[in-house]
Amino acid sequence: MFDIVWWIVPAVLYGGGYVANNARRALKTRHERKLELLEAADRQQAALEAAKRPPEPVCGCTHHLAKHDKQGRCHEEVEAPTAWDADRRPVQFEPRQCNCQQYVGPEPLGTVFAQDLVDPR
Repeated sequence: MFDIVWWIVPAVLYGGGYVANNARRALKTRHERKLELLEAADRQQAALEAAKRPPEPVCGCTHHLAKHDKQGRCHEEVEAPTAWDADRRPVQFEPRQCNCQQYVGPEPLGTVFAQDLVDPR
């Protein structure tokens, strides 16, 4: 009887540790997959919301259409470099008018109201 107990105790301890490690690994993998699914759902929701918005009328100079006049000239001020270091990196800036000459982005559509063509009665 003592011989059986002597073999059972190490087997239970070793087997219990093996089972616990496998369970811990499985729970960690499940948690990581669940986080990946939640992140994918967030990205999908953000993409759907972005798809519902109309295109922003932004010029190549990154300024909005409202900053351009009827001729297309931009009236926004930008920071232009005026001094550079030895590696040709700008170190000093001063405000200047944007050099953009014409807005080329999407033209926003005005609100259109159309009456019904047929009387619904």
